[in-house]
Amino acid sequence: MMLDMTVEEKDQLKLERLQSTLNRAFKNVPFHRNRFLERQLLPEQIVSLKDLKKLPLMDRTHLGTHYPYGLFAVPLRDIVRIHTAPGTGASPSISGYTRTDLLVWKKLVVRSLETAGVTNLDIIQIHLPPGLANWGRDYKDGGEAMGAGVIPNSPLSLAKTLMVLRDYKTTTLITTPAFAEQLVDHMFDREHNPNELTLKRVILVGEPVGKNAVTDLEQRLHVDVWRHYGLSEIPGPAIAHECGSHCGLHINDDHILPEIIDPETGTPVPVGQKGELVLTTLSARAFPLIRFRTGDVARFLTEPCGCHSPLLKIEWLKERTDNMIIISGIKVSQDQVKIYLQTALKMACPDCAIDRIRRDGTETLAICLAMDDALFSDEIKELEKLISGTETALAEQVGVPVKIRLMQKL
Repeated sequence: MMLDMTVEEKDQLKLERLQSTLNRAFKNVPFHRNRFLERQLLPEQIVSLKDLKKLPLMDRTHLGTHYPYGLFAVPLRDIVRIHTAPGTGASPSISGYTRTDLLVWKKLVVRSLETAGVTNLDIIQIHLPPGLANWGRDYKDGGEAMGAGVIPNSPLSLAKTLMVLRDYKTTTLITTPAFAEQLVDHMFDREHNPNELTLKRVILVGEPVGKNAVTDLEQRLHVDVWRHYGLSEIPGPAIAHECGSHCGLHINDDHILPEIIDPETGTPVPVGQKGELVLTTLSARAFPLIRFRTGDVARFLTEPCGCHSPLLKIEWLKERTDNMIIISGIKVSQDQVKIYLQTALKMACPDCAIDRIRRDGTETLAICLAMDDALFSDEIKELEKLISGTETALAEQVGVPVKIRLMQKL
């Protein structure tokens, strides 16, 4: 439908969907209603897409403070799936889906796969970390909907993943940049020739990746590489996808409306200038989000695209406007880590440095923690047991491996 629309018709469709979303949020979600009233606004006063900037921004802290169901716009009896994400504070963030939401999202995943050249003759293999398990389910549903063969997400080792790739004649691998790099290194270290595989394409998700890394992967693995942008909060993978031109990502703006703002002032930046990506859902019934700050940095690309898609195009950049660290495609809040350490280790204010490292071929959340009186123990074994237990529990909460190293307090 989008391909046959004029620009005016497309903008009218987006405006109608935006107005429907705003009315539903105002009527059913006290949080959104109160924010309208604080601005002395009513949904019917939003008469153009430019009026969206009159509404306040929201961020991940709002998802945590309204845990679990405070932002739902439909009765729980209409919810057929609930997703959780680590969030930024003590509570996880929750998003819900109606049957209609899942059907819409499945169509968007199919759209992104078809743009990458996937057909019903392909075999799709999904390899995503536990923190992106929901995305794995979405890609499975999309692949099955288009009639492709799908090998669902499962926690296999590098060696067994390679075995499945070869023996099952996988043509499309969906994974994170970190795992794709590990897989190629594993193959070359063990002298496996890429020609042993039937692989045609790799779809990278979870974090931005530069052109040099893409070129290296394409040359070493003999595949085409496609990049997808997604967000766990609204509502998963394939919010934006690359086309055959491989110059930016087309965002599904008929269902998710993008803005680029100055992260300091919250005002829209000139077209083409980089800033923070803000998203508003246009067709989500269960969990509408209005002007959601992603923390991702992007810019709109205005040059005509060779694929002639009517969808807006963005460049997704590596910078961030928040203190999130991306590990194997999973966003980890440094504030959340510190809150957890404060509770688990009974530390008033943990003095720590948080970073991402490669450990045993796996990306790991590395925490360098300063010793204080709360951690002091005459029994080294007890201290080691405490740290080990904290690593395990924190890893379960944030969805990535954790390594804590103690250092002397300065």
